[in-house]
Amino acid sequence: MSLLHSILLGIIQGVTEFLPVSSSGHLAIAEHLLGMKGASEIPGFFDVLLHLGTLAAVFVAYWGEIKDIVLEFFRGVGDLARRSTPQRVPPARRMVLLIIVGTLPLFLILPIKDKIEALSENMIFIGCALLFTGMMLWLCDRMGKGRKSEKNAKLTDTLIVGAAQALATCPGISRSGMTITTGCFMGFERSFAVRYSFLMSIPAILGANILALKDALEAGVVWKDVPVYLVGVAVAAAVGYGCISLLRYIAGKGRFGVFAYYCWAVGILVLIFTLVG
Repeated sequence: MSLLHSILLGIIQGVTEFLPVSSSGHLAIAEHLLGMKGASEIPGFFDVLLHLGTLAAVFVAYWGEIKDIVLEFFRGVGDLARRSTPQRVPPARRMVLLIIVGTLPLFLILPIKDKIEALSENMIFIGCALLFTGMMLWLCDRMGKGRKSEKNAKLTDTLIVGAAQALATCPGISRSGMTITTGCFMGFERSFAVRYSFLMSIPAILGANILALKDALEAGVVWKDVPVYLVGVAVAAAVGYGCISLLRYIAGKGRFGVFAYYCWAVGILVLIFTLVG
């Protein structure tokens, strides 16, 4: 793999992992409509590293909160062992529970994982999925400001957001777009909806890459290319951090419309080219 190839893949990973435009949908479109068959066949080990690079961006952006969450997790385990609970549950400890509950729907996807991946061959589905993503973003712009945060969000709220994350495993449906907009529909503060979306991505990304790592190692690693891989990982982390900051700013302004119009434009083009072709 060339250094330029690694850098380009790092940029693509950093941008599409966090902005609400569906990275899986764009990859499938590139393969089918732009004559890039096999574009997704990058080394499995490099693909895992790229995802870990964008995960590092989440850790940098939310390091203070992640540290508090980890500490409260172990404090909570200690309280359970002693059969005691604080009179007032710390917000970070409650966030642990909200993340766990929000991650649960992903387990329902495991039995049908292969069928969902096969949808990347269906351009009609992907075009419609992008239109659906755009509609969710457009509607979110018109929602009133929510007031819920980790202090008062209900477990049913986060379970519904988790179901949206599970639905976003389908190509063409954006994970960040679905989780943020669904959170806003549940009455979350926009800043909390973005924060919860990215914090909830940690177990999702880690779990997916742990499952993928075994297959990647069995497929073989070209160790001489690892330094080149690491450049792409660094680029993915840096670009991903910038995209997180951008999305936080946009969410604060309540302006997802630019992404909605983009998803609609791409979705319509996909449908037109597919039906005409």
